[in-house]
Formats: sequence, C-alpha cells, structure tokens
Amino acid sequence: MTGFDSHHGETSSPAPQDDYSRLLAVPPERPSNFDRVVLPIDKPQGWSSFDVIRKLRRVLSVRKIGHAGTLDPMATGMLICLVGRATKLMTHFMELPKEYVGTLRLGEVTPSYDAETEVEERVSVPDFPMDDLIAATAPFVGEITQLPPMYSAVKVDGERLYKKARRGETVERRPRQVVVSAFELTDRRGNDVDFLVQCSKGTYIRSLAHDFGAHLGVGAHLTRLQRTRIGDYAVDNAWTMADLEQVMAEEAA
Repeated sequence: MTGFDSHHGETSSPAPQDDYSRLLAVPPERPSNFDRVVLPIDKPQGWSSFDVIRKLRRVLSVRKIGHAGTLDPMATGMLICLVGRATKLMTHFMELPKEYVGTLRLGEVTPSYDAETEVEERVSVPDFPMDDLIAATAPFVGEITQLPPMYSAVKVDGERLYKKARRGETVERRPRQVVVSAFELTDRRGNDVDFLVQCSKGTYIRSLAHDFGAHLGVGAHLTRLQRTRIGDYAVDNAWTMADLEQVMAEEAA
C-alpha cells in the first residue's frame, strides 16, 4: 500500500501495481471522456461529500460517480471521486493513508467534537509550554483505540449515530483500532493549536482532538480541518468545483 514516510507528508514511491495515474484527471485539462476517471476534488467548506457527488453528476452529465472517503461538511480538502468504471477501484483508494492539517481549540468541548455544535463545557487553560503540548501527543501516535463521535455516520441498530445524537441520545459505541503515524503540533495562538496528522483509514480527527484535550484535562474541539493528501494524491493537484464547472462549460460552448 502506498504510504507516507515519517516526516511532514513526504511520500514513498507508489508500488507499480498501485499506479492508477493513467486514470487521474488533474487541472487544467479535462479528460476526453468520463468512462473511467479518477477525479481529485478540493471539497469546499459547508458541502457534504454527497453534495459534491450530486454536483458532479450534473456538471459532468454522468450518473455513476462515487467517492473514496467521506469528509465532514466543516472540513475542506481532498476528496477522490471515481467516475464510471473507476468506481470499481473504491476499495483501493479507501485503503490509502490520509494526511490532514487543522486547528483544535483547547478549553472548549462540544457534543460533535467540532465547531458544528455549540460549546457545552468551557474551562480555563493553563499556559502550557509548547514542549509539554508536544510531549502530550505521544499516547496518540501508533496504533490507538478510538470511539466514533456520536455525531457520525456510523450505524447502531440500523440508524446513523448523528440522528440519535440530534435527539439528545447517547448510545454505546464499538471502539475501533486505527493507526496514527504522525501527530505534529505546528503552531499555537492562545488556545488554538495547529496540527498535522497522518493516519490510516477510519481515523476520526474530531475524536483525536477531543481525546487530546481530555488527556490534557482541559478538553478541546476541532475548529478547522483540511485533508491535504490521500496516499500520493495531493490536494494541490485537485480541482475546485468552480474551475471544473468553468472547463466543462467552455467545452460545451
């Protein structure tokens, strides 16, 4: 499996059997057809991942489109969309490691573990030295156990957890094992701490922020998140929806 090395998002070379670069459609050139295309999209904030799929179906006039890994509406960044016969590669792309950058806010806890819900607990934050904060990331690197947030799409008893959460319910969730290969704190502005995370599929960055705050004894929630990379596919080489729409409109003119 294609993976990151241990330093700041650099990647190892992909194994030849994992090379789907011939299917990759990156800006500024649109593919000649959409029979079998891997389309990297820079998801805008406020859009659900399925919002992107709905928009692509209209813009590309193609019905068979899926994505390889959900991003929360608050998050931005890399969403790999698979068009036409490329949907058969879903499992391959979902298995690839992910890289994120974001910001967590110490001293505030929310039910969703991010800024999508109101702060329910607020405490004073000590003036932690940055070195102490960095040292506190150690328990969250390697193979770790996470509980999915109540505000998540995980199903329990046939119903999405977020639907139960919106009714004020809290139910038992099954812990999951994930791998965090890097959790680096890159800057601090008061109680806001910037980070970079490299991790396996299935990792909840919201849970990581929440658990990190709990470990410090002050709580935390996620205020910003961007997925910068999936395997060797970087968001710098992804389409914005506006650019893709413009190119498609120009072709149709």
